[in-house]
Amino acid sequence: MLTFRRALVVAAVLLTLFLLLRSNHPSRIAVAAKRKSPKPTGTYHDNKVLLDSLKEELSKISPDKPTTSTSDWHGDSNDRIALVKKPIPQIPLSDLKAQPLRKQLAYAFPYDPASRFPAYVWQTWKSTPASADFGEDFRASEASWTALHPNFVHEVVTDAVAVHLIRHFYASIPEIVQAYEALPEPVLKADFFRYLILLARGGIYSDIDTTALKSAVDWIPPEVPRHTYGLVVGIEADPDRPDWKDWYSRRIQFCQWTIQAKPGHPVLVEIVAAIAEETLRMKAADELDKKHMKSVVEFTGPAIWTDMIFRYFNNPEYFDMSTSKGNISWERFTGITTMKKVGDVIVLPITSFSPGVGQMGAMDEDDPMAFVKHAFEGTWKPESERHIGSDG
Repeated sequence: MLTFRRALVVAAVLLTLFLLLRSNHPSRIAVAAKRKSPKPTGTYHDNKVLLDSLKEELSKISPDKPTTSTSDWHGDSNDRIALVKKPIPQIPLSDLKAQPLRKQLAYAFPYDPASRFPAYVWQTWKSTPASADFGEDFRASEASWTALHPNFVHEVVTDAVAVHLIRHFYASIPEIVQAYEALPEPVLKADFFRYLILLARGGIYSDIDTTALKSAVDWIPPEVPRHTYGLVVGIEADPDRPDWKDWYSRRIQFCQWTIQAKPGHPVLVEIVAAIAEETLRMKAADELDKKHMKSVVEFTGPAIWTDMIFRYFNNPEYFDMSTSKGNISWERFTGITTMKKVGDVIVLPITSFSPGVGQMGAMDEDDPMAFVKHAFEGTWKPESERHIGSDG
C-alpha cells in the first residue's frame, strides 16, 4: 500500500533522477541562445557566471572538443600570449591619486577579456536624428546601424551631451575632464571622445558618415571564441609604394572611424593617458594653438592610434615574450585579406572598413569581408591637401 510517507520518498527519487538526466543532457537550443545573445553585458559577476556556465555546458555537449583558448588559436602566426593578470587589490582614494594616470585609468575601468562585448553603438554629431537639424545625408547611414543591430543600444551623442558624459564617467580622474575641455578644436574633442567612451563603456564607436553593411555579431568567425579578444580594429591604409609618406602618416595605418572594444582595454588606457598628458602639458606651456600643435592625425587621430596599437603588441607588461619571433611591425599586416589575431586584438583587412575605395587591395562592398562603408572625403590626397577630421 502506498502510504503518504512512501509517496514522498518516490517523488523525491523521481525528482532527483529528472535533475540528473537534465544536467547530463543540457539543451543545445539553450546553449545556442546564450552564445548568440547580443544584449548588453551585465556586471563583471554576471559575465563571469555566464562564461563559466557556457564553458561547462559546451564541454558536456562535445567533451572531445574543449573550448578554445587564446594560446591554441592558429588562425595566423600569432606569437603573443597574454599574461595572466592578477586581481587588482582595492586602493584607497588618497593612494590612487598618487599613481600615474595610466594606473588610475586601469583601476577605474578594469579590463576583463572574458566578458562579452557590450551591445552599444556610439556615434557623435552636432545634433541627434530626432532633430530637424540632423543632416539628411546621414539619416540612411545612421539608420543602418540600428537596422543591423536591433538589440543594441544605439546613441548619437551631441557635443553638449558628450562633455557631461565625460564629467560623469571620469569624475574620479579630473585630469581627463580638464584635458577634454582644454582641447581647442571640435575635431580633437570628437577623436578623444571615441576613446573615452569605449574605455569607460565599451561597444562599437563609428563615425556618423559610416554605413553598417554587416552586423558586428558576424564580423569575427564563430570559431574564434569571443572571450579570447577584446579589441577589433581595421586597416585604413596599406600604401605599398615608395612615396607612401606623402600620402599617409604610417606604412600600415589603423582606422579609428570604426572601433569595437571591451571596456578597459589596455590600448584605450594608453591612448587616453597619452592624449591627456600631452594636452595638459601644452596647456601649462600655453601651446594649445595652431603654431605649436601637431596635426590632428598625429595628435588624436589614426597616427597616434596606430602607434599605440603597435606599442601594445610589443609590450612585455601584457604579453609573454619568451616565444616572441621579434617585434611585431607593419610587415605583419601588409597585404592581408582575412583577419589576423595578435594576442587579444583582432586586425581586419582594409576591405572590412574601407570597401570600394579602389586602392591598396580593398575589395567591393559585396565582398564577404566588407563590414562597414565609410563615406570619407579626400582621404587619398596628400595630408596637406585632404580633409582632416574625425570623419575623414
